[in-house]
Amino acid sequence: MTRYTSTPEFRHDSQESLGILITNLGTPDAPTPAALRRYLAEFLWDPRVVEMPRPLWWLILHGVILRIRPRRAARAYASVWTDAGSPLLAISRRQAAALQTALGEQLPGPVKVVLGMRYGTPSIATALEELRTAGVRRLLVLPLYPQYSATTGASTFDTVTAVLRGWRRLPELRFITRYHDHPAYLDAVAESIRVHRAEHPGPAKLLFSFHGLPRRYLQAGDPYHCECHATARLIAERLGLQQDDWQLAFQSRFGREEWLKPYTDHTLKAWGRAGVERVQVVCPGFSADCLETLEEIAEQNRDFFLRAGGKRFEYIPALNDSPVHITALARIVREQVCGWPESGDWDQSADTQRREERLRRALALGAEY
Repeated sequence: MTRYTSTPEFRHDSQESLGILITNLGTPDAPTPAALRRYLAEFLWDPRVVEMPRPLWWLILHGVILRIRPRRAARAYASVWTDAGSPLLAISRRQAAALQTALGEQLPGPVKVVLGMRYGTPSIATALEELRTAGVRRLLVLPLYPQYSATTGASTFDTVTAVLRGWRRLPELRFITRYHDHPAYLDAVAESIRVHRAEHPGPAKLLFSFHGLPRRYLQAGDPYHCECHATARLIAERLGLQQDDWQLAFQSRFGREEWLKPYTDHTLKAWGRAGVERVQVVCPGFSADCLETLEEIAEQNRDFFLRAGGKRFEYIPALNDSPVHITALARIVREQVCGWPESGDWDQSADTQRREERLRRALALGAEY
């Protein structure tokens, strides 16, 4: 029998508010083999990430992968770790704080922004409990994955709803599945490229690198591949690029099966051998810099290109907590919360009066508070 948790500190005159849960993939707690083993065990056991019969995958995961990969991954994480810890977590926290400030200025009603990671800490469950304690009655979930995939967006939805299944009182819920073609997001990425090119003038070929997926996921109906292509094309149009000026590729493949092509590392090696002297790489699918951008792209793939004959490699940072990114995210949120009280003509004195009247009626009916 399911045990439903009670609403914490419930009062009839408590102020209701809008909650924004922003999420990202997650990160290990430390760049150590033990921390990586815990993180990878949670991440790779997700059936949305690895679609394989569970008994067989359990044997592979615990018998092979978790015996080998944590030590190798720990070295990679150590190369990008900062005094503030994981770059992804530090940036995500700054994003949450900046979005809280922006929405607090732009929305008339009370709003609370909280960060939750799909894997690791702070967990989505912890973030949702923080929102519940704050009296959130309307909840908007914003996974910071511009392009939808079942491996990311759907996995986040699974986790959010699994937590909510244990709540006695559910909030109104809205979930942003994608924003790969939202004008504000596209403008933000295009502007970051323009700024970089203005600071580093001269001809360069542009590569849009997105995280890869097994090709069979595309064949099963996952729209991620198409949305990545749409994003790259729309950004290229904003920049006025010709077809030969840019290309799209996919990185971060794992295992031996075929993944979405072309591969980023193969593309950069081929460009170096073909005489392309200078490249600029941007990763529009990553809302914050992390291992896959700072180590895989800016270090590993830089070396691939230069060793193959290239002369100059430039990584264009993710949008991170830049003002243009926060402005874009705030616009996306404002559009999604239309019709909810906090987005309209919120009046503090009128709200206070409504809550006082609600408490009076409840007390008259026998409530304790």
